Amino acid sequence: HTAMKSGMLAADAVVEALAAGREHDELTAYQTGYDNSWVSKELHMVRNVLPLVEKYGNVVGTMLAGVNMWLENFGIRMPFTMKHHPDHKALKKKNAGERIDYPKPDGVFSFDRLSSVFLSNTNHAEDQPIHLQVKDMDLQKNSEFMEFAGPSTRYCPAGVYEWIEEEGKDPRYQINAQNCVHCKTCDIKDPNQNINWVTPEGGGGPNYPNM
Repeated sequence: HTAMKSGMLAADAVVEALAAGREHDELTAYQTGYDNSWVSKELHMVRNVLPLVEKYGNVVGTMLAGVNMWLENFGIRMPFTMKHHPDHKALKKKNAGERIDYPKPDGVFSFDRLSSVFLSNTNHAEDQPIHLQVKDMDLQKNSEFMEFAGPSTRYCPAGVYEWIEEEGKDPRYQINAQNCVHCKTCDIKDPNQNINWVTPEGGGGPNYPNM
């Protein structure tokens, strides 16, 4: 509901700008609409939940977060916002953890990613501008692959990223942009912030016809 309401606020701002002839407007009306909406109020209430759990652990942190939200319901608010680290900084290098052997999808309760992408009816025009941009390919190889064991091949839910390893050749980074479901995980999770997800050409992406 929160995401839907945010989208509606953005659409309202676009319609207002177009009606006023402001085709290149920065949509400042969106920020105003968001600030005055219940979305802003609800997100402000839970702003310290994740930092509390992260700092004090699952048990104590969850209890403190529950107390915090309970007090917020009665108008008693924490006078500060706790700091929270960017998500990409939570990744560990490959020498700091053990390799996880993921079970193969059973086709009943778990499914392979490409089958799920097929069900999403995702499609992109072949000649559209590239919306997944790797800023520095050498950095991607030397750090994302060599130091972090290629996490993009695991965190991407659509199998967009692959490291192709062939005998006698350097590892090659392959981007299957056609599969992209526009979740923007790569932009958020890449350990070096080296992948830039830009707004893709309109009309493409996932369709979810059965929803």
